[in-house]
Amino acid sequence: MSAPAEPLAPRDRAVILILLIASFVVILNETIMNVALPRLMADLRITAGTAQWLSTAFMLTMAVVIPVTGFLLQRLQTRTVFLTAMTLFCVGTLLAALSPGFVPLLLARIVQAGGTAIMLPLLITTVLTLVPGPGRGAVMGQISIVISVAPAVGPTISGLILQVLPWRFLFLFVLPIALAALGYGARTLRNVGTPQRLTLDVISVPLSALGFGGLVYALSRFGETPGGLGNSAVSVPLLVGSVSLAAFLWRQVVLGRRGTPLLDLRAFRFPVFTLGVGLMVIAMMALFGGGVLLPLYLQNLRGLDTLQTGLLLLPGGLLMGLLAPGIGRLYDRVGPRPLALPGTVLMTLVLVGLGRIDTGTPVWALLALHLTLSVGLALLFTPVFTSALGPLPPHLYSHGSAILSTLQQVAGAAGTALLVTLMAGRAASLTTQGAAQVPAQVAGLHLAFTVSAAIAALAVGLALFLRRAPQAPGVAVGQPLAQPGD
Repeated sequence: MSAPAEPLAPRDRAVILILLIASFVVILNETIMNVALPRLMADLRITAGTAQWLSTAFMLTMAVVIPVTGFLLQRLQTRTVFLTAMTLFCVGTLLAALSPGFVPLLLARIVQAGGTAIMLPLLITTVLTLVPGPGRGAVMGQISIVISVAPAVGPTISGLILQVLPWRFLFLFVLPIALAALGYGARTLRNVGTPQRLTLDVISVPLSALGFGGLVYALSRFGETPGGLGNSAVSVPLLVGSVSLAAFLWRQVVLGRRGTPLLDLRAFRFPVFTLGVGLMVIAMMALFGGGVLLPLYLQNLRGLDTLQTGLLLLPGGLLMGLLAPGIGRLYDRVGPRPLALPGTVLMTLVLVGLGRIDTGTPVWALLALHLTLSVGLALLFTPVFTSALGPLPPHLYSHGSAILSTLQQVAGAAGTALLVTLMAGRAASLTTQGAAQVPAQVAGLHLAFTVSAAIAALAVGLALFLRRAPQAPGVAVGQPLAQPGD
């Protein structure tokens, strides 16, 4: 059992509260658009492939910007980074609400994503800096509320708004909340830590953009492009992304010896961080089984509309939010493995269960499965985040959170590409063999969920090795425990 946590100073609690509110708003925005694509297709007279760019471009921008946040958070003041992120987000939201057509809306989404990409690494880095080791689990539990509840309520809010109002009101709903968070933060947020005089490596930035952006783009298009890897629309960006990423990683290793990398890979020298990243990547790939396949099943095979789908999935997100603070406090007492191990087991068992649903599965059974999945996620996220990032010295806080956030984006795109491709390929194969469309789609769903469960089982194995490592103390970012060249 760890030592009792010292209470945070009121000013520190205020800083974390401001960042939590702002992060909730920007993450809510990520999912509020998902169910609006059919309405946008009709109003803007665009195809499904064109409309999908509103999500793909957002994800691409996130993948490009997040790796740079490790540098930004060390180079700039906390207030500067916060005001930049929230101003970008507010401007993008306003432009989206006023967009007269598809292209201005796409550009507005890119501006929004630029602000969104900065907020979560800023929040995590600030928490690591301000909160001493024994109390981090409880505060990370609050971050888990933001990460779990905001995406869950997004589709429900979107469905309610679209029932009675035009799609522009999705952005007009978010804008005043974002402006209030910006105004409150501008008035009360104080700087945390001391910025360092770092030089931006101008070669690493385009390599990072091509590497992570190319991979995310190729993976996001893989499941919906005829021919898969054989199509140049997938193979070319995948090749460019892979080569650029290899060059980027090599350059970071070289620059790391001089203490000036854009993304400091020395975080991987800490075994618990490496284990946590691997566990989170595998979990994110598996979880897209529930996040992507379940709504497709509910709408395409069960005939639910977007609002009904959102309402069915809402209780799970709310349950995660309710459990997160208690799990965070429990983490501070018992460590990560007693929580993460049952979490991965529950996740795997639920995905196995989802691999057996069909068009006659009762709604209560689907709800029970999703609630159980949410419990597993709640047990997993806070322990993994806290144990992975906690042992890092302060000069690696921003880089560790940027690495974790970036790889979550890549893993999410990879999981989506793999599972959607498996589902569609299996259904198409059975259809050509003479099977009816609905049974073929159910069989495709079963294959995708089964593979998702197999991936989740790998997370069970990794969770067995998870342990509480010595937590680095919360000190100013500008005061590293070790010199950058160590």
